[in-house]
Amino acid sequence: MRLLVISNNPLRPSFRQRVEMFGDLLRADGIETEVHKLPEGYIQRRNLFGRAAEFDAVLLHKKCLNLFDAYCLRKKARKIIYDFDDAVMYKASRPESEHTSHMRLFSRTVRLADCVIAGNEYLAAQARRFSSNVHIIPTGLAVDDYKTNAVKPNDGKVRLVWIGSTATLRYLEQLRPVLEEVGRRFDHVVLRIICDSFFTLENMPVEECRWSLETQAADLATSNIGLAPLPDNRFTRGKCAYKILQYMAAGLPTIASPVEANRQYIEDSGAGLLAENADQWLENIDMLVSDARLRNKMAEAGAEFVKQFDRSVLGAKLSSIIKAYVGTD
Repeated sequence: MRLLVISNNPLRPSFRQRVEMFGDLLRADGIETEVHKLPEGYIQRRNLFGRAAEFDAVLLHKKCLNLFDAYCLRKKARKIIYDFDDAVMYKASRPESEHTSHMRLFSRTVRLADCVIAGNEYLAAQARRFSSNVHIIPTGLAVDDYKTNAVKPNDGKVRLVWIGSTATLRYLEQLRPVLEEVGRRFDHVVLRIICDSFFTLENMPVEECRWSLETQAADLATSNIGLAPLPDNRFTRGKCAYKILQYMAAGLPTIASPVEANRQYIEDSGAGLLAENADQWLENIDMLVSDARLRNKMAEAGAEFVKQFDRSVLGAKLSSIIKAYVGTD
């Protein structure tokens, strides 16, 4: 079976986490993939879509299609599978509005697909408005990649850690008043930021760890408490709580905002605490900083829970869905 994979940007983390890491598993199961970045020019896009007829199916990753692209792809593709892991139907700056181009593009793309794969239940519910063939495959990870020989520093420090992109660093910055108060209460607490951008605090040291695929596991494993703050709106409810899974795989307890997948993973695993406001954030950070035994207990629970999100488990599910839909006439 041959699968044409089209993504707006194959270099983004979303593509790596939802498509690229399954390549060898799909190949072993008889599914060969050919990946292409969606070209910018309409002639180049038309030519790429024309090649869809050479494949058994097209896997369209995250990109929502305009009318021209949708027509060209549907005309040539035998089967279309649409995969997404973000609230692409809402505009981040106007999450409460349904009257945007985002929703029009999303509804068109979902309707033309033979099968839709969403990253969580919230996203699946959005897709079910326009399709009856919707499946859920959570965004996962290679759990073993986070098992390192790195040893936590024996310096008496407790390291709070946040990992993410420059675009989402603002969610952590919204915790600045809480973090400043933690710094006033404890002189041995450090904030570690794993990102391409950073900020400083007046009352707490900040360790700047520039993100890289090669060092992220060690940077997480040598921390103590993962932070996953998130505002609650229709755009952020589509987030797939990937950083929480990273914290679990790295052996860390997590404090998270109770937003959709965040809430589900923390409640189902017992691997952390939920914080809805500044007082709860402060209380929960205080609790975990002061109780190493509780941190270890939650870390163990997370290490067990995250196994179901390993790439081997999710890759088998993806292969099964592809074969089920591509195999039907």
